[in-house]
Amino acid sequence: MAGRGDPPEGTPEGVPGGEDEYRAVVFDEAFVRAAHLQEFSAQERMGEHALAVRSRPGAGGRRRGSGQALLLVLLIVLAFGMAVYLGLRNPYQPPPDQRAEPLRTTVVPLAPRGPVPGGDPALLLARSPAAEYRTGAAGVNLPVAARTTHFSEGQVVTALSIAKDYLVASSLDPDVLASQTVRPARLLLDPDQLAQFDRSVASPADDGRHAVAAWVTRFDPARVTVTDPAPRVQGTLRFAESTPDTLDVTADHTFTYALRPAAAAPGDVSPASLFTVHRTLHLRFDREDLRMHRAELVTSTVEAGPQACGTDAGGGLIPLLAGAEAPAEGGPVLTDPYATSRPAAPALCGALAPAAQPKP
Repeated sequence: MAGRGDPPEGTPEGVPGGEDEYRAVVFDEAFVRAAHLQEFSAQERMGEHALAVRSRPGAGGRRRGSGQALLLVLLIVLAFGMAVYLGLRNPYQPPPDQRAEPLRTTVVPLAPRGPVPGGDPALLLARSPAAEYRTGAAGVNLPVAARTTHFSEGQVVTALSIAKDYLVASSLDPDVLASQTVRPARLLLDPDQLAQFDRSVASPADDGRHAVAAWVTRFDPARVTVTDPAPRVQGTLRFAESTPDTLDVTADHTFTYALRPAAAAPGDVSPASLFTVHRTLHLRFDREDLRMHRAELVTSTVEAGPQACGTDAGGGLIPLLAGAEAPAEGGPVLTDPYATSRPAAPALCGALAPAAQPKP
């Protein structure tokens, strides 16, 4: 008689569940280790476990590790896709690598009408328009700085400071004035302009590019000595953003020097005279210039006197000293070098306004 769990005729052949079905299956050690589920033992099933099987720790860890790795890959792909998308919508275009343009120079001698006044240098300064000017670098004042559209306030201050440094190095440094060196000014120039600067110093020419007086103020030590008191200075500095990548500074200053003839013998003291230089500089800065503390000089216009007309303006300043007269009358338009913030004299030579000379 068949058991309670078997059909009346016994277990049919070929029906799943027979022993023959699993004879070909070998449960080797690798198969057991790879199983995701593990059956509780008989003793464990007698406890409070509600489930008959449990997940193998190794298998669960592998599944979690695989899931985390997949999530990380998805995040990387998403971030890369977002970067590409933003790059296409807002492409970054670095500023073009533009070379500095050559400096354009203009030097206008101002010839006096009559003999050059002479005397004690301090008294001459006290009776000249420079009487209220400050001494030396103190006369180059920085304006109140403010940010522009594309440059911060700090960058504007840096540009103004470099402009002041160049004015001091090129027009007030005693060694530069005495023609002993040009290095202080040269160190502040854009490297693209160094060749032009060196040629202007070595072979000056009045060709609109290589007038040495447009770069620096210096006197021939064989003819002239800069004497005390120190030069007097007054002027303005203005800034403006010319492009999103460049900041412009305009310097408009008048420098007054007390000069004597170079001493022919020890103890020889000749009367002094005043020499006035009105210099207008247009300086340009990009962000690399600001970082490297240097400037590109765009234009430089110099009006200086008393000088004689007809001399080579590119070869440097040749002052007329106390008692000297210009061999020829200056231009028809009187030019006052103390009048700043005005267009420069258009002529090759101007007439030094009497008001610019010390009062008798």
